This record gives sequence, C-alpha cells and structure tokens, in this order.
Amino acid sequence: MPGPLLETLRGANLARRPMWLMRQAGRYLPEYRALRAEKGGFLALVYDTDAAAEITLQPLRRFRFDGAILFSDILIVPYAMGQDLEFLAGEGPRLSPRLVDHALDSLVAVPERLSPIYETVSKVRAALSAEETMLGFAGSAWTVATYMVAGEGSRDHHETRAMAYRDPAAFQAIIDAIVSVTIEYLSGQIAAGAEAVQLFDSWAGSLSPAQFERWVIAPNAAIVSAVKARHPDTPIIGFPKGAGEKLAAYARETGVDAVGVDETIDPVWAAATLPAGLPVQGNLDPLLLLSGGPELDAQVGRVLDAFADRPHVFNLGHGIGQHTPIAHVEQLIAAVRGWQRP
Repeated sequence: MPGPLLETLRGANLARRPMWLMRQAGRYLPEYRALRAEKGGFLALVYDTDAAAEITLQPLRRFRFDGAILFSDILIVPYAMGQDLEFLAGEGPRLSPRLVDHALDSLVAVPERLSPIYETVSKVRAALSAEETMLGFAGSAWTVATYMVAGEGSRDHHETRAMAYRDPAAFQAIIDAIVSVTIEYLSGQIAAGAEAVQLFDSWAGSLSPAQFERWVIAPNAAIVSAVKARHPDTPIIGFPKGAGEKLAAYARETGVDAVGVDETIDPVWAAATLPAGLPVQGNLDPLLLLSGGPELDAQVGRVLDAFADRPHVFNLGHGIGQHTPIAHVEQLIAAVRGWQRP
C-alpha cells in the first residue's frame, strides 16, 4: 500500500495533505551541522553514502515528513559528464572547464560518479517505512546548462542566454547531452528505490516565452517521456521556478505527473488555471516560514484552501532557509496536520 505522498502524486485527493520540504535535509538542522563538521565539505558528504543516507533521514526522524528527498546536488550530472566540481565556502559551486570557453566534446565523461548516488537511494529506501516515500531528483537541462556554461551561478544567466541566442546549435548539443545523462540518472535512481522523482528547473524564470518553450518545456518533455517509457508507474514532479503564467503550458506540454508551484504564484490562480485533476505541490514562501507567527498559520490555511479540490502536496515555494527556526517548522507541521477541508 503506497504512502499518502505517493498516492497523492498518483492523483488521489486525500483529506490529510502529505508534506515534505525542499532542502529539508540541510543546514537548518543542528544534527546536519554536527555531521558536516565531523565529515567535511559538501561534496565529501554527498559521496559518503552512509553520511548522505543519514542526512536524508534526519528530517523524517525529527518531523515525520511523508517523503525523504535524496541528499545530493543537481551538479552531480555535469560532474559525471566530465566537468570538475568544487564547492567553495561562502561562494557556491564552481565547474570547470566553462563551456562558454570550451566545447562540449572536450569533456570526458565519468559515469561512475553517479553510482554512489544510487547506493544512497538504496540505503535510504531500506530504512523507510511503507508509509514514507523515497524521492529522487535531478536538475532540468536549462538550469544545469547555466552552470555548465558559466562555471558558476549567476543572477541573470547572461552568458548562457547569450550563447543560446548566438549559437543555438552548439547550445542545443549541450541541452541534448544533459537530457541524455539525466534520463539515465533518474532511471538509475528509480531502479535503486526512488518511488517518485522531481525535476528542478530553478532558473526557468530567466527566459523569454519562446526561449522557455525551447529550453525548458522541450527538454523536460523529452526527459519525462523517456523516463516514463522505462518506469511508467513512477510519478515525476516538474518544478519550473519562476515560470509565472508559463506554468500552465509547462504542465500541459511536458507530461509531468505533478507540478511544483513557487511562492510568486497565487495558489487560487494556479488551482483555477492548471489542468483539472493534476496534482500540485507548494507553495508557501520560505521567508514566511523563517518569520513564523500568526501570518504563517494564516497563509498555510490559504494555500491549503486554494488547492482543496485537487490533489495537493504541501511544500514550500522553494528551499527552506538555513536560518529557519526548528520551532517554526513544528508550527508549520501542526497547521498542515490540523487543516480541515472547507
């Protein structure tokens, strides 16, 4: 019997709303900070499969969320494609060589860099109860490409957007390569025990409508189609952060089983506009969770009420902030668990 999260992603509109939080395994938890201090840097944790499994399980022990989200990073895919990857304290990830300066075919793939991630998935799934759902994930092609091209994160992704305009054939080759590896990566996670997977397109909001169609919708549709052909019973959640009014087209055209809604989207609009019966996930502002207080309870209720007539997984509109108080997460859980359908 599937747990409530998996049931909801398969289309059940349950009275008890399942919940998990993006970045729920991470820096806001004292137990995570203690383990990281003991083990070392971020990438070392990801590749220590016992540590990565422990981190994945920590928030479920503390909060009894309905889903465990794999502790890893979207940049594992370019790392497996042959770019060097490091995480610099206070500065974020760095990838080299940058594809704005080097051709894609200069990379030498290292597919074995994916194997430890599958081992982590397997270890976590073995530790979960039948009611708890194991979630895998990958970055979507556009978002991963922004890092591969620039070698780091940026505010407006100008180098990647410029490359896509200047040399669309070369950029299409990068997108196609990411899509191919991502299909294998998600399939490997599912084979290892992931019961649902999420595609994070964290920088989808930086594109014009035509570019969104080409670099977000089309690659995500290709990934979803190929993964569904191999694993037809595994739900796929699509999360195109910043999509705005383009979210409806994304939901219709990619074939995802559920769509993540970020905090900038009115949940009432989303409930009325997205395809009928499509499960939604979201969309509380993470800063509201950081702030707490009566407004947190009020907005939790507004989100839940807005999605009352369709399958809904309660989540944030993006990842939980590292300074979020544990007491506020407990307040959030109480509000969601205490909600009653209007």
